[in-house]
Amino acid sequence: MFIVNVEAAIYRAGKWLVIKRGKEESHAAGTLALVGGKALNEGAASDILESTIKREVKEEVGVDISGPLHYVHNTSFLAGEDPVVDVVFLCGNVQGEPWVKSPEEVGGVYWMTTEEVLNHPDAPVWTKESIKRAEKVRGTLT
Repeated sequence: MFIVNVEAAIYRAGKWLVIKRGKEESHAAGTLALVGGKALNEGAASDILESTIKREVKEEVGVDISGPLHYVHNTSFLAGEDPVVDVVFLCGNVQGEPWVKSPEEVGGVYWMTTEEVLNHPDAPVWTKESIKRAEKVRGTLT
């Protein structure tokens, strides 16, 4: 069975919301990432990916997202021995200013341009790819 993880590609004023993963994270600690997390077992529920992404953004960086969520892409990877399916969504509006609400999960919060993310030494290839793909989706919506 797979763990299902979702990530929020949040764009505002020419920049992406990016976090530095906490030092205690078991997967990719200290790297730059989009905000996100694992889907929980909520029984028979509708729109589980959407509710998960909203919950995780609120829990980790203290802001609410609203408006449509646009599918960007999905990947799979191993977190230790656990197989993970990761789904990235381009998110609508963000209300509030993000901050490190969950310091065990988030080591820093940044607004970065696409170029800054792509050239940052702490941005892993998968974060760069998600930003590139989210930029393409964003371009189709404007």
